[in-house]
Amino acid sequence: MALTETVPVAAPPAHEGILRRQALRESAARTYARSLPIVPVRARGLTIEGADGRRYLDCLSGAGTLALGHNHPVVLEAIRAVLDSGAPLHILDLATPVKDAFTTELFATLPEELAKNGRIQFCGPAGTDAVEAAFTLVRTATGRDGLMAFSGAYHGMTADALAASGGARHPGVARLPYPYDYRCPFGTGGERGAELSARWTENLLDDPKGGVPRPAGMILEPVQGEGGVIPAPAGWLRRMREITAARDIPLIVDEVQTGVGRTGTFWAVEQSGIVPDVLVLSKAIGGSLPLAVIVYREELDAWRPGAHAGTFRGNQLAMAAGTATLAYVRRNGLAARAAELGATMLTRLHGLAAAHDCIGDVRGRGLMLGIELVDRDADADPLGARPAAPVLAAAVQRACLDRGLIVELGGRHSAVVRLLPPLTLTDEQADAVLDRLADAVAAAVRTTPGPMGSSPTTLRGTPA
Repeated sequence: MALTETVPVAAPPAHEGILRRQALRESAARTYARSLPIVPVRARGLTIEGADGRRYLDCLSGAGTLALGHNHPVVLEAIRAVLDSGAPLHILDLATPVKDAFTTELFATLPEELAKNGRIQFCGPAGTDAVEAAFTLVRTATGRDGLMAFSGAYHGMTADALAASGGARHPGVARLPYPYDYRCPFGTGGERGAELSARWTENLLDDPKGGVPRPAGMILEPVQGEGGVIPAPAGWLRRMREITAARDIPLIVDEVQTGVGRTGTFWAVEQSGIVPDVLVLSKAIGGSLPLAVIVYREELDAWRPGAHAGTFRGNQLAMAAGTATLAYVRRNGLAARAAELGATMLTRLHGLAAAHDCIGDVRGRGLMLGIELVDRDADADPLGARPAAPVLAAAVQRACLDRGLIVELGGRHSAVVRLLPPLTLTDEQADAVLDRLADAVAAAVRTTPGPMGSSPTTLRGTPA
Protein backbone atom coordinates (compact mmCIF):
# COMPACT_ATOMS: atom_id res chain seq x y z
CA MET A 1 0.00 0.00 0.00
CA ALA A 2 1.38 3.41 -0.97
CA LEU A 3 2.26 5.71 1.87
CA THR A 4 -0.09 8.37 0.47
CA GLU A 5 -3.02 6.01 0.10
CA THR A 6 -5.80 6.59 2.62
CA VAL A 7 -7.63 3.75 4.31
CA PRO A 8 -11.43 4.21 4.20
CA VAL A 9 -12.99 4.50 7.61
CA ALA A 10 -16.50 3.22 8.08
CA ALA A 11 -19.00 5.89 9.07
CA PRO A 12 -20.58 5.40 12.50
CA PRO A 13 -24.09 3.96 12.45
CA ALA A 14 -26.80 6.58 11.94
CA HIS A 15 -28.31 6.00 15.37
CA GLU A 16 -25.00 6.87 17.05
CA GLY A 17 -24.99 10.22 15.26
CA ILE A 18 -28.55 10.89 16.38
CA LEU A 19 -27.68 10.11 19.99
CA ARG A 20 -24.55 12.25 19.81
CA ARG A 21 -26.48 15.23 18.41
CA GLN A 22 -29.15 14.81 21.08
CA ALA A 23 -26.50 14.95 23.80
CA LEU A 24 -25.01 18.11 22.23
CA ARG A 25 -28.28 19.95 21.59
CA GLU A 26 -30.75 18.97 24.30
CA SER A 27 -30.81 20.22 27.85
CA ALA A 28 -29.32 18.47 30.85
CA ALA A 29 -32.92 17.96 32.06
CA ARG A 30 -33.45 14.98 29.73
CA THR A 31 -34.11 11.82 31.72
CA TYR A 32 -35.08 8.61 29.95
CA ALA A 33 -32.61 9.28 27.12
CA ARG A 34 -29.72 8.91 29.56
CA SER A 35 -30.57 5.45 30.87
CA LEU A 36 -32.15 4.20 27.60
CA PRO A 37 -29.69 5.09 24.80
CA ILE A 38 -31.83 3.84 21.93
CA VAL A 39 -33.37 5.51 18.86
CA PRO A 40 -36.86 4.09 18.29
CA VAL A 41 -37.96 4.05 14.65
CA ARG A 42 -40.89 1.59 14.67
CA ALA A 43 -43.18 0.24 17.34
CA ARG A 44 -46.18 -2.04 17.66
CA GLY A 45 -47.80 -3.34 20.81
CA LEU A 46 -45.12 -4.34 23.30
CA THR A 47 -42.26 -4.12 20.80
CA ILE A 48 -39.99 -1.22 19.86
CA GLU A 49 -37.46 -1.46 17.03
CA GLY A 50 -34.41 0.78 17.27
CA ALA A 51 -32.50 2.44 14.44
CA ASP A 52 -29.74 -0.12 15.08
CA GLY A 53 -32.13 -2.92 14.14
CA ARG A 54 -32.49 -4.27 17.68
CA ARG A 55 -35.91 -5.05 19.11
CA TYR A 56 -37.01 -4.37 22.65
CA LEU A 57 -39.92 -5.39 24.86
CA ASP A 58 -41.21 -2.09 26.23
CA CYS A 59 -42.30 -2.33 29.87
CA LEU A 60 -42.14 1.43 30.32
CA SER A 61 -45.10 2.11 27.98
CA GLY A 62 -44.61 5.86 27.94
CA ALA A 63 -44.52 5.88 31.77
CA GLY A 64 -47.89 4.14 31.75
CA THR A 65 -49.41 6.18 28.91
CA LEU A 66 -49.76 3.35 26.40
CA ALA A 67 -52.59 1.24 27.81
CA LEU A 68 -52.89 -0.60 24.48
CA GLY A 69 -49.20 -0.54 23.63
CA HIS A 70 -47.67 1.21 20.66
CA ASN A 71 -49.76 2.02 17.57
CA HIS A 72 -52.76 -0.12 18.39
CA PRO A 73 -55.03 -0.45 15.32
CA VAL A 74 -58.09 1.04 17.02
CA VAL A 75 -56.08 4.09 18.06
CA LEU A 76 -54.60 4.60 14.59
CA GLU A 77 -58.03 4.18 13.00
CA ALA A 78 -59.52 6.81 15.33
CA ILE A 79 -56.76 9.30 14.56
CA ARG A 80 -57.05 8.72 10.80
CA ALA A 81 -60.82 9.19 10.96
CA VAL A 82 -60.40 12.67 12.44
CA LEU A 83 -57.68 13.60 9.94
CA ASP A 84 -59.75 12.35 7.00
CA SER A 85 -62.92 14.10 8.20
CA GLY A 86 -61.50 17.60 7.86
CA ALA A 87 -62.39 18.37 11.49
CA PRO A 88 -60.46 21.20 13.11
CA LEU A 89 -57.46 19.99 15.07
CA HIS A 90 -57.30 23.00 17.37
CA ILE A 91 -60.49 24.10 19.12
CA LEU A 92 -59.57 25.76 22.46
CA ASP A 93 -62.56 24.75 24.65
CA LEU A 94 -65.27 24.76 21.97
CA ALA A 95 -67.70 21.86 21.74
CA THR A 96 -67.20 19.32 18.94
CA PRO A 97 -68.59 15.85 18.16
CA VAL A 98 -65.16 14.36 18.90
CA LYS A 99 -65.01 16.03 22.31
CA ASP A 100 -68.59 15.03 23.12
CA ALA A 101 -67.85 11.40 22.26
CA PHE A 102 -64.78 11.42 24.52
CA THR A 103 -66.66 12.92 27.45
CA THR A 104 -69.51 10.43 27.05
CA GLU A 105 -67.15 7.44 26.96
CA LEU A 106 -65.13 8.72 29.93
CA PHE A 107 -68.24 9.24 32.06
CA ALA A 108 -69.39 5.70 31.19
CA THR A 109 -66.29 4.35 32.97
CA LEU A 110 -66.40 6.52 36.12
CA PRO A 111 -67.71 5.47 39.53
CA GLU A 112 -71.49 5.91 39.28
CA GLU A 113 -71.77 8.54 42.01
CA LEU A 114 -69.15 10.75 40.34
CA ALA A 115 -70.51 10.19 36.83
CA LYS A 116 -74.05 11.28 37.70
CA ASN A 117 -72.91 14.28 39.75
CA GLY A 118 -69.75 15.32 37.96
CA ARG A 119 -68.21 18.12 35.96
CA ILE A 120 -65.21 17.83 33.68
CA GLN A 121 -62.48 20.42 33.22
CA PHE A 122 -60.19 20.07 30.20
CA CYS A 123 -56.73 21.22 31.17
CA GLY A 124 -53.40 21.74 29.46
CA PRO A 125 -51.98 18.60 27.85
CA ALA A 126 -49.95 17.26 30.80
CA GLY A 127 -51.06 15.64 34.04
CA THR A 128 -49.22 18.25 36.09
CA ASP A 129 -51.56 20.95 34.76
CA ALA A 130 -54.56 18.87 35.81
CA VAL A 131 -53.07 18.69 39.31
CA GLU A 132 -52.66 22.46 39.30
CA ALA A 133 -56.27 22.81 38.17
CA ALA A 134 -57.44 20.54 40.99
CA PHE A 135 -55.60 22.65 43.57
CA THR A 136 -56.99 25.90 42.18
CA LEU A 137 -60.48 24.39 42.08
CA VAL A 138 -60.53 23.33 45.75
CA ARG A 139 -58.99 26.62 46.87
CA THR A 140 -61.64 28.53 44.95
CA ALA A 141 -64.46 26.36 46.28
CA THR A 142 -63.39 26.33 49.93
CA GLY A 143 -61.77 29.73 50.30
CA ARG A 144 -58.87 28.00 52.03
CA ASP A 145 -55.27 27.74 50.86
CA GLY A 146 -53.23 24.91 52.43
CA LEU A 147 -52.90 21.38 51.10
CA MET A 148 -52.21 17.94 52.54
CA ALA A 149 -50.03 15.48 50.62
CA PHE A 150 -48.07 12.31 51.36
CA SER A 151 -44.47 11.23 51.65
CA GLY A 152 -43.25 9.51 48.49
CA ALA A 153 -45.84 11.24 46.30
CA TYR A 154 -45.28 12.41 42.74
CA HIS A 155 -47.82 14.75 41.16
CA GLY A 156 -45.87 16.61 38.47
CA MET A 157 -43.18 19.19 37.81
CA THR A 158 -45.02 22.54 37.87
CA ALA A 159 -45.07 24.77 40.94
CA ASP A 160 -47.83 23.43 43.18
CA ALA A 161 -47.71 19.89 41.74
CA LEU A 162 -44.01 19.72 42.60
CA ALA A 163 -44.63 21.27 46.02
CA ALA A 164 -47.05 18.44 46.81
CA SER A 165 -44.58 15.77 45.72
CA GLY A 166 -42.21 13.93 48.03
CA GLY A 167 -38.87 15.63 48.61
CA ALA A 168 -40.21 19.13 47.99
CA ARG A 169 -40.38 21.84 50.64
CA HIS A 170 -43.37 24.12 50.72
CA PRO A 171 -44.80 25.86 53.78
CA GLY A 172 -48.34 25.56 52.45
CA VAL A 173 -48.25 21.76 52.12
CA ALA A 174 -48.52 19.52 55.19
CA ARG A 175 -46.70 16.23 54.62
CA LEU A 176 -48.34 13.04 55.88
CA PRO A 177 -46.97 9.47 56.20
CA TYR A 178 -48.06 7.12 53.40
CA PRO A 179 -48.49 3.42 54.32
CA TYR A 180 -45.31 1.66 53.17
CA ASP A 181 -45.06 -1.86 54.58
CA TYR A 182 -41.41 -2.51 53.72
CA ARG A 183 -40.17 0.80 55.12
CA CYS A 184 -42.94 1.66 57.57
CA PRO A 185 -42.29 5.09 59.14
CA PHE A 186 -43.81 3.81 62.38
CA GLY A 187 -41.76 0.63 62.51
CA THR A 188 -44.80 -1.63 62.50
CA GLY A 189 -45.92 -2.27 58.93
CA GLY A 190 -49.15 -3.98 57.89
CA GLU A 191 -52.56 -2.89 59.09
CA ARG A 192 -51.07 -1.34 62.22
CA GLY A 193 -48.86 0.96 60.17
CA ALA A 194 -51.81 2.05 58.02
CA GLU A 195 -53.90 2.70 61.12
CA LEU A 196 -51.17 4.83 62.69
CA SER A 197 -50.94 6.83 59.47
CA ALA A 198 -54.67 7.53 59.63
CA ARG A 199 -54.52 8.42 63.32
CA TRP A 200 -51.62 10.80 62.68
CA THR A 201 -53.64 12.54 59.95
CA GLU A 202 -56.73 12.81 62.12
CA ASN A 203 -54.79 14.14 65.11
CA LEU A 204 -52.97 16.71 63.01
CA LEU A 205 -56.24 18.08 61.67
CA ASP A 206 -58.00 18.19 65.03
CA ASP A 207 -55.14 19.49 67.18
CA PRO A 208 -55.64 23.28 67.59
CA LYS A 209 -51.92 23.54 68.32
CA GLY A 210 -50.88 21.15 65.55
CA GLY A 211 -49.82 23.97 63.25
CA VAL A 212 -51.97 22.76 60.33
CA PRO A 213 -55.13 24.77 59.72
CA ARG A 214 -57.93 23.06 57.82
CA PRO A 215 -56.63 22.77 54.26
CA ALA A 216 -58.28 23.39 50.91
CA GLY A 217 -57.80 19.76 50.00
CA MET A 218 -55.91 16.48 50.38
CA ILE A 219 -54.23 14.76 47.42
CA LEU A 220 -53.13 11.14 47.26
CA GLU A 221 -52.28 8.36 44.83
CA PRO A 222 -54.05 5.00 45.31
CA VAL A 223 -50.79 3.39 44.18
CA GLN A 224 -47.65 5.49 44.35
CA GLY A 225 -45.87 5.04 41.03
CA GLU A 226 -42.71 7.14 40.99
CA GLY A 227 -42.65 6.62 44.75
CA GLY A 228 -41.83 2.95 44.17
CA VAL A 229 -45.03 1.04 43.27
CA ILE A 230 -46.60 1.26 46.72
CA PRO A 231 -50.30 0.29 46.82
CA ALA A 232 -52.40 1.96 49.50
CA PRO A 233 -54.44 -0.49 51.60
CA ALA A 234 -58.16 -0.30 50.79
CA GLY A 235 -59.02 0.22 54.45
CA TRP A 236 -56.61 3.14 54.70
CA LEU A 237 -58.13 4.78 51.64
CA ARG A 238 -61.57 4.46 53.20
CA ARG A 239 -60.25 6.07 56.39
CA MET A 240 -58.85 9.00 54.39
CA ARG A 241 -62.23 9.40 52.73
CA GLU A 242 -64.00 9.36 56.10
CA ILE A 243 -61.54 11.80 57.68
CA THR A 244 -61.77 14.32 54.85
CA ALA A 245 -65.55 14.04 54.43
CA ALA A 246 -66.15 14.58 58.16
CA ARG A 247 -64.11 17.79 58.05
CA ASP A 248 -65.37 19.13 54.71
CA ILE A 249 -61.96 18.72 53.07
CA PRO A 250 -62.12 17.88 49.35
CA LEU A 251 -60.28 14.63 48.58
CA ILE A 252 -58.27 14.73 45.34
CA VAL A 253 -57.18 11.36 43.93
CA ASP A 254 -54.38 11.37 41.36
CA GLU A 255 -55.06 8.55 38.89
CA VAL A 256 -52.76 9.87 36.17
CA GLN A 257 -50.78 6.60 36.14
CA THR A 258 -53.16 4.16 37.84
CA GLY A 259 -56.22 4.81 35.66
CA VAL A 260 -57.71 3.04 32.62
CA GLY A 261 -57.40 -0.52 33.90
CA ARG A 262 -53.74 -0.41 34.94
CA THR A 263 -54.25 -1.70 38.50
CA GLY A 264 -56.91 -4.33 37.81
CA THR A 265 -60.03 -2.16 37.93
CA PHE A 266 -60.82 0.65 35.53
CA TRP A 267 -59.98 3.19 38.22
CA ALA A 268 -57.85 2.19 41.19
CA VAL A 269 -60.29 3.81 43.67
CA GLU A 270 -62.87 1.17 42.76
CA GLN A 271 -60.90 -1.41 44.76
CA SER A 272 -61.58 0.49 47.98
CA GLY A 273 -65.07 1.69 47.04
CA ILE A 274 -64.30 5.34 47.76
CA VAL A 275 -65.54 8.18 45.58
CA PRO A 276 -63.20 11.18 45.57
CA ASP A 277 -64.32 14.77 45.24
CA VAL A 278 -61.80 15.35 42.45
CA LEU A 279 -60.27 12.79 40.10
CA VAL A 280 -57.09 13.80 38.22
CA LEU A 281 -56.63 12.01 34.89
CA SER A 282 -54.03 12.04 32.13
CA LYS A 283 -51.60 9.62 30.41
CA ALA A 284 -53.67 6.67 29.09
CA ILE A 285 -56.87 8.70 28.66
CA GLY A 286 -55.32 10.29 25.55
CA GLY A 287 -54.60 6.97 23.87
CA SER A 288 -50.86 7.88 23.57
CA LEU A 289 -51.42 11.59 22.81
CA PRO A 290 -51.35 14.52 25.28
CA LEU A 291 -54.59 14.96 27.21
CA ALA A 292 -55.42 15.83 30.83
CA VAL A 293 -58.68 16.47 32.67
CA ILE A 294 -60.14 16.68 36.13
CA VAL A 295 -63.58 15.33 36.99
CA TYR A 296 -65.17 16.63 40.19
CA ARG A 297 -68.40 16.96 42.14
CA GLU A 298 -70.61 19.70 40.76
CA GLU A 299 -70.77 21.37 44.20
CA LEU A 300 -67.12 22.38 43.72
CA ASP A 301 -67.75 24.04 40.36
CA ALA A 302 -67.00 27.57 41.53
CA TRP A 303 -64.83 28.57 38.57
CA ARG A 304 -65.12 31.97 36.98
CA PRO A 305 -64.81 31.86 33.17
CA GLY A 306 -61.14 31.61 32.22
CA ALA A 307 -60.02 30.94 35.80
CA HIS A 308 -57.99 27.97 34.60
CA ALA A 309 -57.44 27.96 30.86
CA GLY A 310 -54.91 26.63 28.36
CA THR A 311 -54.38 27.03 24.63
CA PHE A 312 -53.96 23.29 24.06
CA ARG A 313 -56.82 21.94 26.18
CA GLY A 314 -58.81 20.84 23.10
CA ASN A 315 -56.61 18.22 21.47
CA GLN A 316 -59.01 16.61 19.00
CA LEU A 317 -56.65 13.82 17.97
CA ALA A 318 -56.00 12.90 21.61
CA MET A 319 -59.72 12.90 22.38
CA ALA A 320 -60.40 10.55 19.47
CA ALA A 321 -57.51 8.28 20.43
CA GLY A 322 -58.64 8.41 24.05
CA THR A 323 -62.23 7.51 23.21
CA ALA A 324 -61.02 4.48 21.25
CA THR A 325 -58.71 3.42 24.10
CA LEU A 326 -61.30 3.81 26.85
CA ALA A 327 -63.90 1.91 24.84
CA TYR A 328 -61.49 -0.90 23.94
CA VAL A 329 -60.36 -1.39 27.54
CA ARG A 330 -63.97 -1.36 28.77
CA ARG A 331 -65.46 -3.64 26.10
CA ASN A 332 -62.65 -6.19 26.19
CA GLY A 333 -62.39 -6.47 29.96
CA LEU A 334 -58.73 -5.48 30.00
CA ALA A 335 -58.89 -4.28 33.61
CA ALA A 336 -59.88 -7.76 34.79
CA ARG A 337 -57.24 -9.21 32.48
CA ALA A 338 -54.63 -6.92 34.10
CA ALA A 339 -55.67 -8.17 37.53
CA GLU A 340 -55.37 -11.82 36.49
CA LEU A 341 -52.09 -11.56 34.59
CA GLY A 342 -50.62 -9.19 37.16
CA ALA A 343 -51.28 -11.71 39.93
CA THR A 344 -49.51 -14.41 37.92
CA MET A 345 -46.52 -12.16 37.27
CA LEU A 346 -46.41 -11.14 40.95
CA THR A 347 -46.17 -14.81 41.92
CA ARG A 348 -43.20 -15.28 39.58
CA LEU A 349 -41.54 -12.15 40.95
CA HIS A 350 -41.89 -13.54 44.47
CA GLY A 351 -40.10 -16.64 43.21
CA LEU A 352 -37.35 -14.43 41.81
CA ALA A 353 -37.05 -12.70 45.20
CA ALA A 354 -36.71 -16.07 46.91
CA ALA A 355 -33.73 -16.82 44.67
CA HIS A 356 -32.02 -13.46 45.20
CA ASP A 357 -31.57 -11.91 48.63
CA CYS A 358 -30.85 -8.57 46.96
CA ILE A 359 -34.60 -8.26 46.28
CA GLY A 360 -36.03 -6.87 49.48
CA ASP A 361 -39.65 -6.53 48.45
CA VAL A 362 -42.02 -7.38 45.60
CA ARG A 363 -45.27 -5.47 45.23
CA GLY A 364 -47.80 -4.14 42.82
CA ARG A 365 -51.36 -4.18 41.66
CA GLY A 366 -52.54 -5.32 38.25
CA LEU A 367 -49.92 -4.52 35.61
CA MET A 368 -48.16 -1.98 37.81
CA LEU A 369 -45.37 -4.03 39.38
CA GLY A 370 -42.08 -3.41 41.12
CA ILE A 371 -39.15 -5.09 42.85
CA GLU A 372 -37.14 -3.16 45.43
CA LEU A 373 -33.41 -3.89 45.30
CA VAL A 374 -31.46 -3.73 48.54
CA ASP A 375 -27.93 -4.09 49.82
CA ARG A 376 -27.88 -7.72 50.90
CA ASP A 377 -24.66 -7.22 52.87
CA ALA A 378 -26.05 -4.41 55.04
CA ASP A 379 -27.81 -4.88 58.35
CA ALA A 380 -31.59 -5.04 58.28
CA ASP A 381 -33.82 -2.86 60.41
CA PRO A 382 -36.16 -4.43 63.03
CA LEU A 383 -38.78 -5.12 60.33
CA GLY A 384 -36.23 -6.81 58.06
CA ALA A 385 -35.75 -3.99 55.54
CA ARG A 386 -32.25 -3.39 54.21
CA PRO A 387 -30.88 -0.15 52.73
CA ALA A 388 -31.74 0.60 49.11
CA ALA A 389 -29.28 -0.50 46.40
CA PRO A 390 -29.45 2.13 43.64
CA VAL A 391 -26.16 1.02 42.05
CA LEU A 392 -27.50 -2.51 41.66
CA ALA A 393 -30.86 -1.22 40.36
CA ALA A 394 -29.11 0.82 37.67
CA ALA A 395 -27.07 -2.26 36.75
CA VAL A 396 -30.26 -4.33 36.47
CA GLN A 397 -31.80 -1.70 34.20
CA ARG A 398 -28.71 -1.76 31.95
CA ALA A 399 -28.67 -5.55 31.92
CA CYS A 400 -32.35 -5.56 30.96
CA LEU A 401 -31.65 -3.22 28.06
CA ASP A 402 -28.78 -5.48 26.91
CA ARG A 403 -31.32 -8.30 26.81
CA GLY A 404 -33.91 -6.31 24.88
CA LEU A 405 -36.11 -5.28 27.81
CA ILE A 406 -36.99 -1.68 28.71
CA VAL A 407 -37.81 -1.09 32.38
CA GLU A 408 -38.16 1.98 34.58
CA LEU A 409 -36.57 2.83 37.93
CA GLY A 410 -38.35 4.62 40.75
CA GLY A 411 -38.80 4.70 44.49
CA ARG A 412 -36.46 5.90 47.21
CA HIS A 413 -32.98 6.37 45.74
CA SER A 414 -34.27 4.96 42.41
CA ALA A 415 -33.84 1.42 43.71
CA VAL A 416 -37.17 -0.03 42.54
CA VAL A 417 -37.30 -1.72 39.12
CA ARG A 418 -40.76 -1.00 37.73
CA LEU A 419 -42.82 -2.87 35.13
CA LEU A 420 -45.62 -1.04 33.30
CA PRO A 421 -46.42 -3.28 30.31
CA PRO A 422 -49.42 -2.58 28.08
CA LEU A 423 -52.74 -4.11 29.10
CA THR A 424 -52.69 -6.11 25.84
CA LEU A 425 -49.76 -8.18 27.15
CA THR A 426 -50.11 -11.88 26.33
CA ASP A 427 -49.14 -14.77 28.59
CA GLU A 428 -46.22 -15.59 26.29
CA GLN A 429 -45.00 -12.00 26.33
CA ALA A 430 -45.28 -11.87 30.12
CA ASP A 431 -43.09 -14.97 30.35
CA ALA A 432 -40.52 -13.41 28.01
CA VAL A 433 -40.45 -10.21 30.09
CA LEU A 434 -39.93 -12.09 33.35
CA ASP A 435 -37.34 -14.43 31.84
CA ARG A 436 -35.27 -11.46 30.65
CA LEU A 437 -35.67 -9.68 33.97
CA ALA A 438 -34.55 -12.75 35.92
CA ASP A 439 -31.52 -13.14 33.69
CA ALA A 440 -30.71 -9.43 34.09
CA VAL A 441 -30.91 -9.59 37.90
CA ALA A 442 -28.56 -12.59 37.98
CA ALA A 443 -26.11 -10.88 35.63
CA ALA A 444 -26.18 -7.60 37.57
CA VAL A 445 -25.50 -9.38 40.87
CA ARG A 446 -22.48 -11.15 39.31
CA THR A 447 -20.98 -8.04 37.76
CA THR A 448 -21.75 -5.22 40.21
CA PRO A 449 -18.64 -4.59 42.31
CA GLY A 450 -18.41 -2.68 45.57
CA PRO A 451 -21.20 -1.40 47.81
CA MET A 452 -24.56 -1.78 46.13
CA GLY A 453 -26.05 0.96 48.26
CA SER A 454 -23.86 3.78 47.02
CA SER A 455 -25.79 6.56 45.33
CA PRO A 456 -25.36 6.57 41.54
CA THR A 457 -25.37 9.66 39.39
CA THR A 458 -28.91 11.01 39.44
CA LEU A 459 -30.70 10.18 36.20
CA ARG A 460 -34.18 11.31 37.03
CA GLY A 461 -35.48 14.73 37.95
CA THR A 462 -38.54 13.49 39.80
CA PRO A 463 -38.51 13.62 43.57
CA ALA A 464 -38.99 10.46 45.58
